[in-house]
Amino acid sequence: MTAEVKDERAQRLFGDRRYGRSADTEHVVIAGASLAGLHAAEALRENGFGGRITLIGAEPHPPYDRPALSKRVLSGRLSADDTGLPGSRDLHAQWRLGVAVQSLDRRTRTVGLADGASLEYDKLLIATGARARSWPDAAEAALDGVFGVRTRDDARELAARLAARPRRVLVIGSGFVGSETASVCRELGLEVTVVERSPAPLTGALGVPAGIAAAELHRRHGVDLRTGTSVLALEGDGAGRLCRARLFDGTALDVDVTVVALGAVRNVEWLDGSGLAVTGRGVHCDPYCRAVDIDGHPDDDVLVAGDVACWPHPLFDDAPLAVEHWDNAVRQARVAAATMLHGPVRAHTALPTFWSNQFGVNIKVVGVPSRADQVAVVQGSVADGAFVAAYGRSGRIVGALAVDTPRALDAYAAMIAARASFPPRLNAADGPDPVRVVELRASDDDSNSLVLQ
Repeated sequence: MTAEVKDERAQRLFGDRRYGRSADTEHVVIAGASLAGLHAAEALRENGFGGRITLIGAEPHPPYDRPALSKRVLSGRLSADDTGLPGSRDLHAQWRLGVAVQSLDRRTRTVGLADGASLEYDKLLIATGARARSWPDAAEAALDGVFGVRTRDDARELAARLAARPRRVLVIGSGFVGSETASVCRELGLEVTVVERSPAPLTGALGVPAGIAAAELHRRHGVDLRTGTSVLALEGDGAGRLCRARLFDGTALDVDVTVVALGAVRNVEWLDGSGLAVTGRGVHCDPYCRAVDIDGHPDDDVLVAGDVACWPHPLFDDAPLAVEHWDNAVRQARVAAATMLHGPVRAHTALPTFWSNQFGVNIKVVGVPSRADQVAVVQGSVADGAFVAAYGRSGRIVGALAVDTPRALDAYAAMIAARASFPPRLNAADGPDPVRVVELRASDDDSNSLVLQ
């Protein structure tokens, strides 16, 4: 794209301001220098924005690939320093790394930083993401041997500790990060115990039936999986090193390393007093990524994207979505950039999609299985280890899970988008006959009735 074409496009996009600021003097501040922030900045430049861009990041590192941390970095196949995201172009941006945003004053259009500096903005993108939920006891969390897996530094330190071959690793929590960490430990030949208070791993995302299949996968690969209980306390020796964990069921475990994988907390505290609608699920925004204030009105100059965003999706209108996955951060950031440039003309309606590798198995999900009230295996077989499960809510398909059959999901994404009925009528050659629909309940004492067949 020539400079002349870029300038013409920018003038067209900011034509309503031609008698005030020009596009070349607009200042876009991006609070959050990670995946969403980077892609928003790239989209702005791709579409001819010639003004200033400032990216602010609490971490000292340029944007890097977080999914690789709990997969390839912990296993030693990739150095933490080699996870940086490639820059597809020179952004001509100012980077303020190693300093967190601390406040937002929408009246003066100013963002305050932790180092005492402040920045004025014409457009602001909130992309501060989330952080790992810490172990609740600060003294126990500070023991040598207690780790999280969220940042590049976390992964570097934990990978080094795993390479030193601890006697036993304890993983607290069996969501995707916890399960991936346990998988890496077994790959390295390490003894690992996973403690999960739910009936099975991954139940929050995929429901109990799929979780029971995941539990069998854990145990088949030698994981000491303890479900229906939780960790009461972490104990250290006289030198401040982790040595033991006590569980609520009365048992004690001798452990050298503990990985706390209890989910994430949105980085929203800096928005206190901003007047924006902020909850534990994130910063609420409209489908065009415009932040919504406490009265429900969108702010045209404050946008939201990535893990910190919470927004309405037309296919899941029972409650706003909050998604912590790579694909969503990229797509939402580009919609936010389009809204900055064009106004509210392009909504963020992409289906959530994510994947995981655990114990040599590829797991891919589309839609929102956590919203479902029914599930059914519609292709393949759980016993054979390769299958597709469809998720339904009120008679409509809302999600799908593919285990070692990733190519099948495109068809299910189309069904979800078309609001197809559940269970889907596929007539697939590898489909069970008949299809068995399992009810998803918040709790069920007869867990055998919930096993996927």
